[in-house]
Amino acid sequence: MMEHKKYQYVLGIDFGTDSCRALVVDARNGKERAVGVGEYPRWKQGLYCNPKINQYRQHPLDYIESLVAAAHKAVTQLSEDERLAILGLTIDTTGSTPALTDEEGQPLALSSRYAEDPDAMFMLWKDHTAVKEAEEINDLIKQQKLCYNQYSGGTYSSEWVWAKVLHVLKKETAVGQDAYSWVEHCDWMSGLLTGKLKPELMIRSRCAAGHKAMWHESWGLPSESFLSQLHDRLGKMKAHLYHDTFTCDKKAGTLTVEWADQLGLPAGISVGVGAIDAHMGAVGASVAPGVFVSIIGTSTCDIMVSSKEELKTPCLQGISSQVDGSVLPGYIGIEAGQAAFGDIFAWFKSILSWALPLMSDQADANAISKLILNKLSDEAAKIEPQVNSLVALDWMNGRRTPDANQNLKGMIANITLGCSAPELYRSLIESTAFGLKRIIEHMRAQGLNIHTMNAVGGISKKSPLVMQILADVTEMPIQVIQSENACALGSAMFAAVVAGIYPSIEEAERYMKSAIEKEYIPDEKMKPIYNHLYQKYLLLGKTAEQLIQQ
Repeated sequence: MMEHKKYQYVLGIDFGTDSCRALVVDARNGKERAVGVGEYPRWKQGLYCNPKINQYRQHPLDYIESLVAAAHKAVTQLSEDERLAILGLTIDTTGSTPALTDEEGQPLALSSRYAEDPDAMFMLWKDHTAVKEAEEINDLIKQQKLCYNQYSGGTYSSEWVWAKVLHVLKKETAVGQDAYSWVEHCDWMSGLLTGKLKPELMIRSRCAAGHKAMWHESWGLPSESFLSQLHDRLGKMKAHLYHDTFTCDKKAGTLTVEWADQLGLPAGISVGVGAIDAHMGAVGASVAPGVFVSIIGTSTCDIMVSSKEELKTPCLQGISSQVDGSVLPGYIGIEAGQAAFGDIFAWFKSILSWALPLMSDQADANAISKLILNKLSDEAAKIEPQVNSLVALDWMNGRRTPDANQNLKGMIANITLGCSAPELYRSLIESTAFGLKRIIEHMRAQGLNIHTMNAVGGISKKSPLVMQILADVTEMPIQVIQSENACALGSAMFAAVVAGIYPSIEEAERYMKSAIEKEYIPDEKMKPIYNHLYQKYLLLGKTAEQLIQQ
């Protein structure tokens, strides 16, 4: 640890789906000293998105403006001495969230010509417009017997960068023709703050590259020949990209004077290599071998780490991806997850409250809408599951793990005219728990040791019903991490390393880790009922897969 000073602060910056969060942490003890949140103004208005075709885009100005707002809100809570004691920062973002750029590394949406063009903006992680392109990528890999997706569980996803960029290029519009390169959100932010934006010179995150762009140290990115067969312009981009990637304990550069002024921070402080939010969240949730970390929000991202010696299967099948050093340097980072979780509950609430916007008194309508989910939870908690209960399938947004397939759809079975809204709601909760159980079983079947689960994210804090059902179905104790800002906390831990306060992330975690807020213990009497319903869930899944093949 660096020599004692009155203050030793670091800044973790977390770009989520809806907002940017800036967290100031005391590196000596992990105390969260200040937090500021900035919402994305254009995203909040629903601009540039089209849910009917699964198009979700975010303007780069949303990221810039929210970062400035969040940083100022956090910094203004500090004294001048404390502000000057901020020694480093690290950024995490949702992923894969890429954008097409010009030769200077700026997203094309920052030019006046493309300021209102969604294809020139960042394509949010949950944008599923590139399903066909992902299929093309997987088919070409299979036809040519290539290894590019062997560390991506054997399947490349429409949520990831190559599919999204290919989708835009295939439109043959001016945006695609003017695109020089592409950039992931986390890399662009660190490049912006350090003044290193040129595509060929930008420091690239191993986390984003390995998990989303089929990068591997033995071959780098996919070959120009392979990419050109998908689209000639995709092949040409290869020369404007990268071969080397860096783990988050490495420094991306130092904060420029210009950005120090805008953010109210000291110039020249260390800026770390960025990463995907869930991976930083896992660090903030004390990930370690044997600990399964689930970041539970609109979707879920499940993260594990394994030593190379303990990884019995070199190439895990059916998961999202595995990358050496993506979570903790020296360990294999493993990612899985569910494409929809909280989004399913929000969807059901919107179904029940669809007529409320027609009410003349909008204040009453908003109040009723907020009440619906709470009342559903209260009533659903009173229901005792039975062997003939409703069984739902949690694939409303496709399936992420195991074996990604964005074409799959959700289902609900056993519905009768006597079914109530709380029964339907509970079946949806149970479906998400069954989806999680299937992921855990899949990972264990490939030799991964999972002995406990740590949970972070809004649902882990807000819904005891959901968390207890997750514990009962998975038959595992679940520890909820106390910090409300696990992703930003993980980023702050890495900021403490790149600032030289600690020599390693393990040492930073030792001093800065969050406490456990609550633990959910499985109820043994629920085991036979849920095991029975889980078998029905698996059968329902097989039926759904057969339907899309017809």
